[in-house]
Amino acid sequence: MNKFILSFAIALMVSSIFGQTSHPNFEYLDVFDLEYASDPQISPDGEYVVYRRTGFDIMKDRSHGTLWMLSTDSRGIHHKLSSRESGESQARWSPNGDRIAFVSSSGEGSEIYVYWTDTGTIAKLTQLENGPSNLAWSPDGKQIAFTMKVNAAPPVLAKMPAKPKGAKWAKTPRITDRLKHEADGAGYLKPGFTHIFTISSEGGAARQLTSGDYNHGGALSWSPRGDKVYFSANRSEDWEYDFRNSEVYSVDTRSGNIEALTSRSGPDGSPKVSPDGRFIAFIGFEDKVQAYQTRKLQIMNADGSNQRVVSNKMDRSISSAQWASDSKGLYIQYNDLGLTKIGYLDLNGNLSVMLDNVGGTTLGRPYASGSFSVAKDGRIAYTLSKPDRPADVAVTSRKSKQPKVLTGLNDDLISYRTMGKVEEIWYKSTFDNRDIQGWIVYPPNYDSSKKYPLLVENHGGPILNYGPHFSAEIQLYASAGYVVFYPNPRGSTSYGEAFGNLLYNNYPGQDYNDVMDGVHEMVNKGIVDKDQLYVTGGSAGGIMTAWIIGKTNEFKAAVVAKPVMNWISKTLVADNYYGYANSRYPGQPWENFEGYWKFSPISLVGNVETPTMVMVGMNDLRTPPSEAKQLYHALKLRKIETVLVEIPEASHGIAARPSNLITKVAHTLAWFEKYR
Repeated sequence: MNKFILSFAIALMVSSIFGQTSHPNFEYLDVFDLEYASDPQISPDGEYVVYRRTGFDIMKDRSHGTLWMLSTDSRGIHHKLSSRESGESQARWSPNGDRIAFVSSSGEGSEIYVYWTDTGTIAKLTQLENGPSNLAWSPDGKQIAFTMKVNAAPPVLAKMPAKPKGAKWAKTPRITDRLKHEADGAGYLKPGFTHIFTISSEGGAARQLTSGDYNHGGALSWSPRGDKVYFSANRSEDWEYDFRNSEVYSVDTRSGNIEALTSRSGPDGSPKVSPDGRFIAFIGFEDKVQAYQTRKLQIMNADGSNQRVVSNKMDRSISSAQWASDSKGLYIQYNDLGLTKIGYLDLNGNLSVMLDNVGGTTLGRPYASGSFSVAKDGRIAYTLSKPDRPADVAVTSRKSKQPKVLTGLNDDLISYRTMGKVEEIWYKSTFDNRDIQGWIVYPPNYDSSKKYPLLVENHGGPILNYGPHFSAEIQLYASAGYVVFYPNPRGSTSYGEAFGNLLYNNYPGQDYNDVMDGVHEMVNKGIVDKDQLYVTGGSAGGIMTAWIIGKTNEFKAAVVAKPVMNWISKTLVADNYYGYANSRYPGQPWENFEGYWKFSPISLVGNVETPTMVMVGMNDLRTPPSEAKQLYHALKLRKIETVLVEIPEASHGIAARPSNLITKVAHTLAWFEKYR
């Protein structure tokens, strides 16, 4: 017997004795093999779930999503909804469950299709100008409401002379007079407004219900009689500059008459009519113009009277809500202490927590995510989050609360990989003794007798949160031998309004202390080597990383991704330039030059001694490349070790394409390895 066969046989014998099998760590190319479930829609009778299954094409370097059907019982039904290869989304069941409406996209655009559940027949209903969104069936199943952008002509300022026949002149200028004229990831926004339409569920011409130079977007909800559609919009005269405001409206499906049901300052949206037609639930808040405000669940009578807050007893933002079939309460989704939960809230505001493991639909970093839907009998379909794998579909009910996992989309990969263990950590802030939460991810096959290098990952937002969710980036860092620490410092969501609003007129502020206190806690516990500390983060995490290296030289190296370095320049060039005054810092930059500069990381660049990689997407409109270059150029002038990494064709979400996610991680690790 040769040595290889002998050693392999011994390994198998040892494995069988101890019940263990050695598997390789999570690797770069594994990213292309990941899949995740999203938008699970349970049938009215609770017997089936349609969900969107997203995977990645290694040859095209793109994600692709298709719709799949599942049975919730032991029959084991699990198949694609159609023969289409990709571009399916927004599946919605008809009221009696006999049909499913969905959107399918191709190179020619996006259209609405209907699938008949008894025959499997599929028909295209529309031929639209632009892509439809927010599909909603009428109660009798005869109509489908949706929203769609209606194009408008751009402004014309000058009449050009006619060019000679055959002449090749430069392209005509692009002219805009709108406050919001571009968006990161989308680029230039063509002129037009989003309106509400209805179409017969048997096909035909779409009928436009709303009109005017206003945007009517978001979820749609029909009245029980089908004579009204409820929606959210900002139809105020100064809507462009009153951009934080929106109201709940109804539109008469016959006359097109629009009626406002709310009138306060602040965002009111996501209207949902109760099954008995008596109430309308909606989510929003009275705008106090500050950094963070919790979104409250509210109800009102169907005519808009008797508006009251239902979720006042819980200091958490409600992200979505769905009525129970008896109209006595609502199922809600919200974030609490880094977890995404589903609960049942009765009309007196009493909360019963049902689930705390929702999410798994953001693969890059461990942000909160996920969604759910509810059948008439109270069965819930939702995206199940686990630390070691992306979202699967699970079902549960208010009575059982025990989830039944219906899919295992990544079992063929994750079962044969050794993943990093995720562990929660709490510690005290040295600034004000607040409790701060974070997570530690250990390298696969972690040995507690050894000390490991520490990689700190700062989250973006900053008004967001990380949690114990799967993250391809974090797992790749752990696989490279780093202990990874990602905290939720002050300003993070899921800890209440006061905690999130600590950054109001104070960002970056003591969130720096919160991050460093976590680092020192891990050093003091002997988990990591104090001489091998590394720090990174993107967007607001890039701001925090740049701020950290301007405050301390404890880190061996840093990677600052897509940062804001100068609040004065960023505020006036980013796609969301109009949104900062008074909610982040007092006044506009020219009114408060000192205040904007005080919180700009570039103001600390003279202190930086840490070798720093600067990374940015070349098409980033949220934190434009000019911001990253300010840091790179300043460090070059100071002769600090630095390098600029620019990702072609990438917007703010650098990791949107799988290869760019790998690029981001590989370059970060290469820079850190240089200084280990």
